[in-house]
Amino acid sequence: MSVKAYAATAADKPIGPFELNRREPGAKDVEIEILFCGVCHSDLHTVRNEWENTVYPLVVGHEIVGRVTRVGAEVKNHKVGDIAGVGCMVDSCRVCDSCKAGLENYCESEQGFTGTYNSPDRKTGEITQGGYSEKIVVDERFVLRIPQNLELSGVAPLLCAGITTYSPLRHWKVGPGQKVGVVGLGGLGHMAIKLAHAMGAEVVLFTTSPGKTEDAKKLGANEVIVSKDEQQMAKYANALDLIIDTASAKHDPNPYLNLLRRDGTYVQVGAPPSADIVPFSVIFKRRQYAGSLIGGIPETQEMLDFCAKHNIVSDVEVIPIQKINEAYERMLKSDVKYRFVIDLKSLKQAA
Repeated sequence: MSVKAYAATAADKPIGPFELNRREPGAKDVEIEILFCGVCHSDLHTVRNEWENTVYPLVVGHEIVGRVTRVGAEVKNHKVGDIAGVGCMVDSCRVCDSCKAGLENYCESEQGFTGTYNSPDRKTGEITQGGYSEKIVVDERFVLRIPQNLELSGVAPLLCAGITTYSPLRHWKVGPGQKVGVVGLGGLGHMAIKLAHAMGAEVVLFTTSPGKTEDAKKLGANEVIVSKDEQQMAKYANALDLIIDTASAKHDPNPYLNLLRRDGTYVQVGAPPSADIVPFSVIFKRRQYAGSLIGGIPETQEMLDFCAKHNIVSDVEVIPIQKINEAYERMLKSDVKYRFVIDLKSLKQAA
């Protein structure tokens, strides 16, 4: 079936209107009319071929919230009219140890998990196309239930930024009595603060921008430290149980590692081009430097239910699809608090 979309056709050209062919729903598929799609920095990297693997033409977008319009005969967990979500994955090998453990995000097959866009589709062999479009068809195993009490535009970024920060907080068992540091206040960082605060931890934001103090405290941070200030940094030496690093620009992790207590963990969720670890930063105090990638489908559903219980959504600026190229330029300047979300009814408007 043909659906309207916005696609990238080359790295040096703006995204524009596109007619996209979607497969008809199979027996285990769910068809979703997309209502909102978050704008992730990964979209921009991919559109501009910064990871040198983009297949054009390409429709990006992997923070999808919409309404179920059709279901296959064997679909059990979703029905027409439900509000549903699709995150960064639409399939996996399903048979490796990680997939069987509900950790599809760490699929051990040669291909890895099937990304929502720019990934070989295991069902059709074609390249997957994402959420900057009217509709999407996804296997029900990768379709999430969206709680009814949350604002849908704010839910969309939970499917990437939310689970990316929830997963390490959950894995390292964050709770009351713990101190959690968050490096960077952006799409990921603002979610890390909200979630860690809701889990009962004391939250400290580390930023290079003193002007972010008021916003961070409104989000749930107990204190804000300007990371360029050595005296402020020294206050938290050997004090933190966990640090979530959300920054993607190149920076030195060693000053932050020295803020961890014995057996503390530093988790990289942002993707800087490199990170030079001084061995003694981890050898002393038996610290760990770790990474974390989104989350599996069961954990993503758990995150959505947790957010519903605590009334947590992302702080968003809703835009029409016609302003996506402008939004990308603003993203590069960090001119958004804290995530752009596309209202897909705008696709029905003139380009």
